[in-house]
Amino acid sequence: MKLDILVLAAHPDDAELGCGGTIAKQVALGRKVGVVDLTRGEMGTRGTIDTRAQEAKESASILGLSVRANLGFKDGFFVNDEAHQLAVIRLIRKFQPDIVLANAIYDRHPDHGKGSELAFSACFYSGLAKIETKDEGKVQAAWRPKHLYHFIQSQLIQPDFVVDVSDFWETKMNAVRAFKTQFYDPSSDEPETFISNPGFMKLLESRGQEFGYSIGAKYGEGFTVRKVIGVDDIFSLR
Repeated sequence: MKLDILVLAAHPDDAELGCGGTIAKQVALGRKVGVVDLTRGEMGTRGTIDTRAQEAKESASILGLSVRANLGFKDGFFVNDEAHQLAVIRLIRKFQPDIVLANAIYDRHPDHGKGSELAFSACFYSGLAKIETKDEGKVQAAWRPKHLYHFIQSQLIQPDFVVDVSDFWETKMNAVRAFKTQFYDPSSDEPETFISNPGFMKLLESRGQEFGYSIGAKYGEGFTVRKVIGVDDIFSLR
């Protein structure tokens, strides 16, 4: 299946938190969007591999994803090397996305920056015909996505552009809340974490409002780029 957008995320719930509104909006526009989680989030303080997998499945249904997969890299210890790059390249060539969305270029969690660099390397190398990969025994054609954008996570990174997700904010939040073990739950007896603190949801809300306000919208999601963005019509800019 060819995807319009492929989201590469270090952990289950990264995609929802960083670009869930953008995903929901693109799906509503009729585009095919898939999410590939690099790890199972097994190093997380709360929940288990099984609960995270079930939560990811529920979130995928809420967002209307065409694909949700997990590469099973070692949480906390995956690296940007040949073996990991080839695994990601196989998926890029399999789904042939025009756009890839990936983790923030740097963040409080080291895996986010590593995921960002791995996505960047794999997107580039996926376009080199002399790197051979196979899918179900068949040699894959080279494929390089047209664009790679990085969603913004915990750190206050200045966005290069902001997507208006006002009409899809509740869908995003429902997808986030699908990860019940990870976020605030007064009935839970698991240890409190950075994202399970009740203030985190307020932070997420205020960040969305801040980005939205910057473009004259109610809610927005910010992204950064690694190259200059070209525009056909300046009247399409806000």
